[in-house]
Amino acid sequence: MHLHEIVLKNFRPYAIETRIPVDDFTAIIGKNDVGKSCILEALEVFFNENLVKIDADDATKGSNDNEILIGCVFSDLPASVVIDENASTSLEDEYLLNADGNLEIIRVFDTGTKKISSSTYARALHPSTGKYDDLLILKNADLKKRMESLGVQGDGVNRAINNSMRKAIWNQCADLNLTLQLIPLDKEDAKKLWVSLEPQLPMFALFQADRASRDEDAEVQDPMKAAILQALKTQQPILDQIKEAVRLQAMDVAVRTLKKLKEWDEGLANELSPNFKAEPKWDQIFKIALTGDEQIPINKRGSGVRRLVLLSFFRAEAEKRRDQGAGRSLIYGIEEPETSQHPNFQRLLIEALLELTEANCQVLITTHNPALAGYVPASGIRYIERIAGTIVVQVGNDDVLDAVARTLGVLPDNRVAALVCVEGPTDVEFLRHASHIYHAVSNDVPDLSDARDVAFLPHGGSNLRQWVDHKYLKGFGRPEIHLYDKGSQNPPQYEGIVAQLHAAGEYAVLTGKREIENYYHHEAVGEVYGMQMPPFGNDDRVPEIVARKVHDNAQTGTTWDGLDDRSKESKIGHVKKRLAKDALPRMSHDRLVAADPDGLIIGFLRQVETARSGFLRGTRLA
Repeated sequence: MHLHEIVLKNFRPYAIETRIPVDDFTAIIGKNDVGKSCILEALEVFFNENLVKIDADDATKGSNDNEILIGCVFSDLPASVVIDENASTSLEDEYLLNADGNLEIIRVFDTGTKKISSSTYARALHPSTGKYDDLLILKNADLKKRMESLGVQGDGVNRAINNSMRKAIWNQCADLNLTLQLIPLDKEDAKKLWVSLEPQLPMFALFQADRASRDEDAEVQDPMKAAILQALKTQQPILDQIKEAVRLQAMDVAVRTLKKLKEWDEGLANELSPNFKAEPKWDQIFKIALTGDEQIPINKRGSGVRRLVLLSFFRAEAEKRRDQGAGRSLIYGIEEPETSQHPNFQRLLIEALLELTEANCQVLITTHNPALAGYVPASGIRYIERIAGTIVVQVGNDDVLDAVARTLGVLPDNRVAALVCVEGPTDVEFLRHASHIYHAVSNDVPDLSDARDVAFLPHGGSNLRQWVDHKYLKGFGRPEIHLYDKGSQNPPQYEGIVAQLHAAGEYAVLTGKREIENYYHHEAVGEVYGMQMPPFGNDDRVPEIVARKVHDNAQTGTTWDGLDDRSKESKIGHVKKRLAKDALPRMSHDRLVAADPDGLIIGFLRQVETARSGFLRGTRLA
């Protein structure tokens, strides 16, 4: 399942019902004390109730309502849900989906009593017509009676299976009057459905910026705890078997003890009965401690070192999930990941977290740091502000991004002399590396590997920094140089755009091959993966060829053609990044020339130099 939206009401500053859309990578941005961390803590309450627990003070101040509502909306739902070993159904058939066809689970906490209680509901478009609105909470015998009272024909209905009877009853109603309502998930088949669904929800791990530095709750310990919890959940069937075996043996001892006690005092024995009192707390049994070379606990090191351990955890987790295949999805909530971290590592951290999103993970962060926010995908930014006393969450349009940029101080670089427009980030990395290699041989080619006066603008997936540069520099009259993929369509998808740019006086060109990955030398790619790669054709989809070959060699038991489209695209995306990271350093001058016999890349780079130097000369003359 995929977290699609968060719902809050009467929780701290969120007095009225507020919905926060969630992307694969979501950055929550706003001024201090506006309610950013509350969102992550609400998720901890919803999924775990471990690091954060609800108390009476969590209700919105000044509210007369004692009920706190925390909800999550999920997409990518299972096609069927098993109620018991003899019956399966679907959420759609049981009318448990909301108006968008998603699963919306609402947890309500009553803080008006001494001991806070909670209830779980599905907010769904559910029948509201009398005698058709309560079928999920009826027992088998009651459903049979309802069928009879409504005159439902029993042909083809399995009366031993509740959902078969429910379906027959609902099908005969002319107007179920579907209404959005809260359906309790605590009785009969509604409860069975929830018991079946809950283990399929994503796992959530919260990393707080200001948590204590005690040995057991140290910053570095949190990822180790998360790893243990994930491992325990994957081994749950085995743990359940162990628990049941221990229970049976212990109960046997108790029964035999009571039998002997009866021989002495039958009346006393009748007053006693064996009772298995507590569930085992497996997560408290397993503990991991990390120590340095001199056996100094990592949590005693500087906060920057502890955060590097956290960074390493995320990178290792992403690699493991890619290699082993994504299982149950994960959500990481991270408060201010830039805390105590050098700017160089801040960018590495964002890259590691973005990599996680390609491995069936979602990441939510809060941040105040303009450098860090500059690398966040623009589509994932959520700007929170207080308007007339109400918390408002804004998403994704130009006005919102402008407010974020001004709030954080993300400003355009006025040193930019030319804009290089490409499709994606891997195109940027290729051009930077190719320019560095060509520049060493040809002085008329610029070295863009660390150029401050050339801004790259990937149109296929912009982040906040790129949006800022594009928005502000567009009006400054900088020259633009465009390079787009030829692609596989005929005519090419961007042919018309290139013609328009030419007409407007801008330089634009299509690649001579399908995409930028076709300009990698096959030997460099083979060296990265330790396998032979054939020469790539101009129209080959290189990332897919490589991803298929790597997958087949891994022998996972599932063929490439047996993977779903999302898994295939995830693996292809990873190959694109891997080539940019590891194959580019293996691209010598000779390999670049061999992979681009027509000289398109070097010709494009010379155009960049022409545009840049021409603008600078014009600026100086002015």
